[in-house]
Amino acid sequence: MADLALFDPETPAATTAAGARPDAPFVIELPAGLDLINANQRIHEKARARLTKKIRAAAMEAVSECPALMDALADAKPGPLFQRAHILGVLNPATAGRRRDPANWYGSFKAAVDGLVDAGVLEDDDHTRVVGPDMRLGHVVKGGQIVLVVRGLAPGEDPLHYRPR
Repeated sequence: MADLALFDPETPAATTAAGARPDAPFVIELPAGLDLINANQRIHEKARARLTKKIRAAAMEAVSECPALMDALADAKPGPLFQRAHILGVLNPATAGRRRDPANWYGSFKAAVDGLVDAGVLEDDDHTRVVGPDMRLGHVVKGGQIVLVVRGLAPGEDPLHYRPR
């Protein structure tokens, strides 16, 4: 069970374009109160597209507001910061006391990960480059919020040590 990655890297690559792997993950906080996409919503496709665009842009802006991440991106130029990464998505709900299923906000997490690609953190978010987003429930934040925790992976590394049969 501990030998295989969640996905089979088709082309092993360095963890970052710059070659060095950051010791700590990068935490990218989207603004509190941002309208999010929930799978239980029944909204028109145009409204969903507008929300997706806003979340994607907010993630890209959040990257630009993180000095450590911007420094790492500058060091990685001309390529993306990470060739492979694990992404943890944290849903910080607006209120306490209710049961929640963080996976219902997958559309929001997906849009935010696309924003990371737009910002140059990743070249793409396909299965050869990204494990996740693994979605978790966080603490209460007024207005609600999603947070992405991004950690570079070495070639062939799987943070979950999963091997399908």
